[in-house]
Amino acid sequence: MSTGLLSGSHHSLGAHWDGEGVNFVLFSAHAERVELCLFDPKGQSEIARLVLPEQTHELWHGYFPGLAPGAVYGYRVYGPYDPQAGHRFNHHKLLLDPYARQLIGEFHWTDAHFGYCQGDPAEDLSFDNQDNAAFIPKCVVTAPLSVADKANAGNVRVKPNIPWNQTTIYETHVRGFTLQHPDVPELQRGTFAGLGHPKIIAYLKALGITSVELLPVQAFIDEHFLYEKGLCNYWGYNTSSFFAPHTPYLSGNDVCEFRRMVDDYHEAGLEVLLDVVYNHTSESNHLGPTLSFRGIDNASYYRLQAEQPRYYVNDTGCGNTLDVSHPRVLQMVMDSLRYWSGEMGVDGFRFDLATVMAREAHGFNQQAAFLQAVAQDPQLSRIKLIAEPWDIGPGGYQLGSFPAGWSEWNDGYRDTIRRFWRREPGHLPTFARRLHGSSDIFERSGRRPSASINYITSHDGFTLRDLVSYQHRHNSANGESNNDGHRENLSENFGTEGPTDDAAIETARRRQQRNLFATLLVSQGVPMILAGDELGRSQQGNNNAYCQDNELNWIDWQAADERVSDLNAFVTLLLKVRRE
Repeated sequence: MSTGLLSGSHHSLGAHWDGEGVNFVLFSAHAERVELCLFDPKGQSEIARLVLPEQTHELWHGYFPGLAPGAVYGYRVYGPYDPQAGHRFNHHKLLLDPYARQLIGEFHWTDAHFGYCQGDPAEDLSFDNQDNAAFIPKCVVTAPLSVADKANAGNVRVKPNIPWNQTTIYETHVRGFTLQHPDVPELQRGTFAGLGHPKIIAYLKALGITSVELLPVQAFIDEHFLYEKGLCNYWGYNTSSFFAPHTPYLSGNDVCEFRRMVDDYHEAGLEVLLDVVYNHTSESNHLGPTLSFRGIDNASYYRLQAEQPRYYVNDTGCGNTLDVSHPRVLQMVMDSLRYWSGEMGVDGFRFDLATVMAREAHGFNQQAAFLQAVAQDPQLSRIKLIAEPWDIGPGGYQLGSFPAGWSEWNDGYRDTIRRFWRREPGHLPTFARRLHGSSDIFERSGRRPSASINYITSHDGFTLRDLVSYQHRHNSANGESNNDGHRENLSENFGTEGPTDDAAIETARRRQQRNLFATLLVSQGVPMILAGDELGRSQQGNNNAYCQDNELNWIDWQAADERVSDLNAFVTLLLKVRRE
């Protein structure tokens, strides 16, 4: 079959329009053949299937003259299906381009997504020939942002570049923060456009924070076990594409909406940070689906067990671990970070399970290839870099071990402050060290107090209101018999579990919230506030609400009462004092 494609260039991975046509490049070290599948504009019907004609340095490439932005595509990759040797090619599965910058269509769970036959006694050693194309999003060719977003073309706004010692982070969720805001137009609620609405930005400015940190916005899907329970992945730590924004967060089918939101924040003097998940993907363990990386080159993209490459190294607890030590995988991560910080304009990143990113054959390494690559990069080395300094692998807890230029989530700060205000004896000396920037953790490597991201609550765990209202977790809604989430929260209910009409208990809880906020905002280091804590938001005692896309997680902007108003005013005052 004639491909109809020219050889093109191998230099830029992904699909790139040059004004006259589109150049496609896909990395696969072990593939035997790669097909480019083109679809109608809605991604519903395949209209062409073309073989990429050239392979250069393990990069498969081809050029389609006359093709333009808006073209919809996916890949089918041929090669050995030999899980015991680490290879899982299955050309019956339409695959997402790892470099796709926009997706179209919804993901629907079906047995066709699995490369093996569901229910077969041989499990993943069997081979499935069902076609999944009807149930997976498709990739969309995009124009360079300066061309695509004509409204802002040539109007590049300067980033705020707020110094670390003046930074206050506000951790929030695109959907939950705006979904119930009465002043945000209904069609924009839960989207980037809603987050960029003037009323939202005005609220954040009035509160006094400097930097908004967004839970994952890169495209993600729900885990299969959640789908079977009728639940979803609300937080978004299950990435399927590292370049494309999560489609439901777009009010229209325009990825430029994200950049316009960032520009609006910059114009207001606020920074935008992204929580990113480069440690694993949505393809799960050896029994997971084949959606992209697994079917393109499983043995290159993932860390496999040396003696049994059928199985994955699982330092993430999510079934697989991305192999950032592989040069092409490292390149993908670096290209993705440069895209979001460059074309999309974000001001920094918080790396989920960041220890994975610096984990090499013998464990965590301060000189790991990823950390060195970031340090040498003229763009990434200048922005805010935050590590969640742990994973579940051997020696995975690395608080204080990241190099200069990095800040770290300080869970030692969180736990000490909670213990102190719970009146546990013997914590005053440690409390003093945490209040003064945790020098015992960071100073030995020559790092400043800004290396410590101080927080008392985050998306993972109790809200501040729940921290002073519940002694125990209440996670039954998650469908795991209340066995998920942290067992010990260092919390206190002041005599009654949950809501109460007892005035004395309510007074004590309000006082404790102020104590905790005051401690956070006078401590040296970089404070991080969980969105809604200043409004008294409760998750009804659920300390692992990752799968709850409902009122449990959405901020109720119309529930303000005198208690909430007083707390909000108190936090606003503290932030003003901190700035001055």
